[in-house]
Amino acid sequence: MLQRMVNADGVPLNSLYTLPASDDHAGWRRMQAAVAQQYAASQAGQTADHVETFTVEDATVYRATPAYGAEFAYIDLHGGALVFGGGENARLAAGKHADLHNLTCYGVDYRMPPDHPYPAALDDCMATYRHVLKHHTPDKIVIGGRSAGGNLAAAMVLRARDEGLPLPAALVLLSPEVDLTESGDSFQVNRTVDVVLPNPLMSTNLLYAAGADLSHPYLSPLFGDFAAGFPPTFVQSGTRDLFLSNAVRLHRALRQAEVPVELHIFEAMPHGGFMGAPEDAELSAEQVRFVRHWLNRD
Repeated sequence: MLQRMVNADGVPLNSLYTLPASDDHAGWRRMQAAVAQQYAASQAGQTADHVETFTVEDATVYRATPAYGAEFAYIDLHGGALVFGGGENARLAAGKHADLHNLTCYGVDYRMPPDHPYPAALDDCMATYRHVLKHHTPDKIVIGGRSAGGNLAAAMVLRARDEGLPLPAALVLLSPEVDLTESGDSFQVNRTVDVVLPNPLMSTNLLYAAGADLSHPYLSPLFGDFAAGFPPTFVQSGTRDLFLSNAVRLHRALRQAEVPVELHIFEAMPHGGFMGAPEDAELSAEQVRFVRHWLNRD
């Protein structure tokens, strides 16, 4: 996989794409359409028949219910740099998480910029969480997200706490994008080393923030106050992940706040995993174990 993602000169193929400027909304819409076509091509033939679609306020939500374990809930927030990955991709992901964990999964198809910048996505996540709390007790809810979804998962927990809502049983953050200021070491050291995400995403971050302070904990949860209350957390990254520093620094911050936390770093893994290697199966098994433990399903 690492070899397939680079050209003959060893340059990551993904680094050949140029992101639009943060104020080039037309350019972002064209890129969103192109990325959506790539998602569709890669997921051709996949089905999720046990998924229903409904709306909660302005959010589109996909609910996947397994044969057993429906009383437990997993809220899944898709990745995609806060501008890609919604629609069918989010619907299929809800079905996969329901099957993986054998519980009800709510996949949030949150609104995204350029048409819906911050705080629209976070508002949609909060609306979904309030809905899920009406149907599941907080000790039976886990929130998870990969990459941009990890940003929103951590941010919604901080905001839920600030709004006086009960916190979920646990949090699963896979290569989370928890620092939109991109201040960590790996944003330089792993630049072009990560074959999936070879370059920083500052133009995307600025598009999403739409003038808001990137260091605010609702945009960069790494800078939140975890000592005020935060659920047990599973954090994952890889040694070639551009976001490695995010995971390492978040782990240290949670440890300092005495929050139960696990950090899983995989050798040579780029952002998002290996797309089907044994290490990906090992990571899935670790997630299942963690979720079962904190839902008291052991």
